[in-house]
Amino acid sequence: MKQMIKPWRHVFKLDPDREIDDHALEAVCMSGTDAIMVGGSSGVTFENTVDLMSRVRRFELPCVLEVSNLEMIVPGFDLYMIPMVMNTADSEWITGQHQRAVEEYGYMIPWDLLVPEGYIILNPDSTVARLTGAKTGLEAAEAAAYAQVADKLMSLPVIYVEYSGTFGDMDTVKKIHQSIQSAKLFYGGGIHDEETAAKAAAVCDTIVVGNAVYENLEQALLTVKAVK
Repeated sequence: MKQMIKPWRHVFKLDPDREIDDHALEAVCMSGTDAIMVGGSSGVTFENTVDLMSRVRRFELPCVLEVSNLEMIVPGFDLYMIPMVMNTADSEWITGQHQRAVEEYGYMIPWDLLVPEGYIILNPDSTVARLTGAKTGLEAAEAAAYAQVADKLMSLPVIYVEYSGTFGDMDTVKKIHQSIQSAKLFYGGGIHDEETAAKAAAVCDTIVVGNAVYENLEQALLTVKAVK
């Protein structure tokens, strides 16, 4: 599990609730990216998730599911990324939904394929921040402390800094990266071209590029070149 994600520098994140034609999907999957992550904050269902997975499966690269709700769980992915929101006071997004999933589906969960993520959500205007009630107005030291809780107390293998739709404060991301020891730091938010990709890649282990695929595919593909 950890060995699979260890060398990743670039990941494209595709939303099952957004349209992508076959030509664009092929370009994304053949771009040299290290993996395809499937996930979204709203409108994600079993049907549109399994449809996107089956299309990605035509290409030979890791395909992982980031589980945001129980309805979207589809067998057949290489890994299942399980978000645990560190900077929320609502336990629903830390252990609540997770407990219900284990109670209902524990007998069929492929535990060896699960990768828990310590999510730190920092864009107050994002759908995921509103949904989870995340405390987004954090100083860099506060965000780094949440990362250390995830890394050193909870031993989570991945910490995901999410700015969702806007390019974040790279000084904060750098401080978070410097504060952790074992976990890999993923960064997502506002990466739309070579320049933003290079800036983000300089302060984290793995960049995640999502919206750019749907807004400017040509520029999105260049983000791979920036980190390879």
